[in-house]
This record gives sequence, C-alpha cells and structure tokens, in this order.
Amino acid sequence: MSNPASDKLIPAATILLVRDGVQGLEVFMVVRHHQIDFASGALVFPGGKVDPRDMDDRVRSRVDGLDGLDDWEFSMRVAAIREAYEECGVLLARSERTNALVNAAQLSSLAGHRDRLNKGEIGIGDMLAEERLRLAADLLTPFAHWITPNMMPKRFDTRFYVTAAPADHLALHDGHESVDSVWIRPSDAVREAEEGKRTIIFPTRVNVQKLGRFSCVSDAIETARRSRIVTVEPKIVQKESGPVLAIPSEADYDVTEEPLSNIRA
Repeated sequence: MSNPASDKLIPAATILLVRDGVQGLEVFMVVRHHQIDFASGALVFPGGKVDPRDMDDRVRSRVDGLDGLDDWEFSMRVAAIREAYEECGVLLARSERTNALVNAAQLSSLAGHRDRLNKGEIGIGDMLAEERLRLAADLLTPFAHWITPNMMPKRFDTRFYVTAAPADHLALHDGHESVDSVWIRPSDAVREAEEGKRTIIFPTRVNVQKLGRFSCVSDAIETARRSRIVTVEPKIVQKESGPVLAIPSEADYDVTEEPLSNIRA
C-alpha cells in the first residue's frame, strides 16, 4: 500500500480497544468534548494526531515490533498507544526489567506522567526513558486506513488499529478531550445512533459495524491480520436522489455510500 504524501494531511491514529464481554465482543469508546474541533460531542474510538515527539530517537529505541515498519507506520503505532494512554489510561507497554506488560499497580504509579503528557509538558519518550518501559507496538493489528475527503477544510490521514485491552487496566475517559466513556457492543452502538441516542460520525460508524461481525476478540484480531487494508478516501458522487459520499467496495464495509446530508464533521 502506498502512503499518501500531502502537506494538507494531518497524520493521526485511532485504537479499537476490545474485550470479550458476557454477551460478546465489546469495544471501548469515548464521547468527544464539545469544544474539540473534530467530531465534537460524538462517540468515537480513542485517538488523535501524531506528535512530532513520537518520532524521538528515545522512542524508536524503546518499541517492540518495529521489524519491517517504515517511519509512517512507526509513528502511527506510537501515536495510537500514546493516545490510548492519554485518553483512557490504558498503556500498552512492557517493563524493560521484566519484559512483562505494565500491570494495574504500575499504571497507578505512572499517573503523574499521564497528566504531564495530556498537558504537553513531556513527550512519550521522556516517560519511557525515566520508567524504563518499551511500547508494545507488536500488539497492534491494522484494521483500517482512512483519509478525510478533499472538500473538508481539515484533513486527516488516519490508521485504525485493533488490540485486546489488558484485563487489569481500568479504561476511563480523561475528562479533557473526552467527557464520557463506555464499553459497548458494536451492534448496540449502531442501534443507539440510529435511535438518536448517540452521535457517531460516518467513518466511526462503518468501522463499528465491521467490528460487529466478530463474536470475540481473537476472531476480530485474527481476521484483521489476514485482511488487506484498502485505503478509504471518500469521494462525492452525484446520484438522482442527491450527492453521496462513496467509498470503495474493496474496503469491505457494510455500505459503499452515504448521503452527503447525513455527514457530520
């Protein structure tokens, strides 16, 4: 897959944290703060823009699963892990001392770093070096790749990843960029959006729908590993009923178009 290069595209990463619930697969989602300039008030997956400090040499030397990854993919995976930690307190990282994933007790001791990351006072490399941690980028599986349509004033080049949430990490919204959070079955998220109880923007909705095809975490991740990622850059197509936003059928979503009147930025 070729990586689009444009000064107008903002690199970003999104993470689908999933777990096996009593009634099947659940995904962690947050409600964006109303003052955020993208998807304000909407139910979304945790994620955000790549920070230039994500590419720091101290970060690159402390990431597992880099074999074969170019700079674009490397920065996306680092951003996905950092954003998950900043937004909901889940940290996909290993101790350099034990090679074990960070547990709940260690997470508690790192709370000060999370606050400073959220405020932009430090980069992820500062925390990794001080706490002797390695990011577990090998636990991320590419799920989708979307580019904001060219008629939008702000355009993102976004990679979606799926990963199993560590069982002992308590996922909670940060109270800044996100003001609420929920573990929810994909089918329930879609139904509540259709009933007007939640706001879910088009790219999030179709990825939630795709996630809803799977009954458990292992099925979702294994299928994603075997699947070809097709870049989705929606295009406006004129239909008799009006303009629609069309996406390629090869991307394997439940729909291939959406009325432009339904699209919310």
